[in-house]
Amino acid sequence: MSAEPQRRRPSPARAPRPDLPVDDAISAWSQPLAPVKDLDSLARRYPSRKLTLDSERKPLEFYGTQSQPNAFSMDSLEFFLVIAQYFREALPLRLILLLIACQRAGGRIPLTQEEMATILDVSRTKTSEALHTVMSHGIVFKVRRGVYQFNPPYSYRVAEFIPGTETAGEFVKVEQHSAISEIRSDTNLPDLVRFPSLDHMRQAIAELRAERAKERAARRLSRGQRKEEGTAQ
Repeated sequence: MSAEPQRRRPSPARAPRPDLPVDDAISAWSQPLAPVKDLDSLARRYPSRKLTLDSERKPLEFYGTQSQPNAFSMDSLEFFLVIAQYFREALPLRLILLLIACQRAGGRIPLTQEEMATILDVSRTKTSEALHTVMSHGIVFKVRRGVYQFNPPYSYRVAEFIPGTETAGEFVKVEQHSAISEIRSDTNLPDLVRFPSLDHMRQAIAELRAERAKERAARRLSRGQRKEEGTAQ
């Protein structure tokens, strides 16, 4: 055996991997692809194609193009904070969430009280009472039978994509300032609807907290007095 180190035999040259056919998408499935080094080289390889990247999609994430999103809304966080403190019962809050979810572009809510009661699984009477309470604060108002309007400063469906049956669909967008101007110009609506404010709810929250603080102080005083009486005996 020779003392000289053995040299490795050169491996046979591999056949070059073909590029993705630009115009033949069907045969491309059966052909191996050349590795992509970077995005610039990929863009130069296919100059007639548009190269785009998107972020990773997560569960429950809403999708849509920038020009035609499926739907998007603007909600007031201050509004959510106030109603979470003001309403002591769950049904008005559940009803408000339902009305927000059922908005159409422009804030219109095509929903009857019977449908609200069915979705929330409560009686028609309780639904009517909760709706009356919500409407008394100017949060929503009735346009006609089965159609309500959410007050735009609180929650507003700006746009939506309405699928079509025989057409490609329709993208509807309503500017918020236009809806507010239309509502303010309607003198038949209550002032709390035309000029919405949460100040009365904030004041009620402050008064309730002050009253509860007095009740807690009175209970502490009563417990202290009973304790002193027991010690004296």
